[in-house]
Amino acid sequence: MSKLTIVAKIVAKTEHSESVKQELLKLIEPTRAEEGCIQYDLHQDNQDPAVFLFYENWQSRELWQQHMNSQHLQDYVAATEGMVAEFILNEMTHIG
Repeated sequence: MSKLTIVAKIVAKTEHSESVKQELLKLIEPTRAEEGCIQYDLHQDNQDPAVFLFYENWQSRELWQQHMNSQHLQDYVAATEGMVAEFILNEMTHIG
């Protein structure tokens, strides 16, 4: 199974951008400790502080799926309910 790259874009509702940011930051340490996590980097847009992007690399899709079912991710979803305007997730394969 080839490595999986995930690009996840999270757009917070403007009035909740700081709260969403704090909840996203909480995901970094436990996720990096997960089996299969190669890279898990959070970015914030320089022009629009409500826009966040995770760039992730996983050893396999199966291990990423385990992450998607993790308690810390479920806690994030619960904590940010109603605060996120848009969420786009792309599963990608490195081709060059």
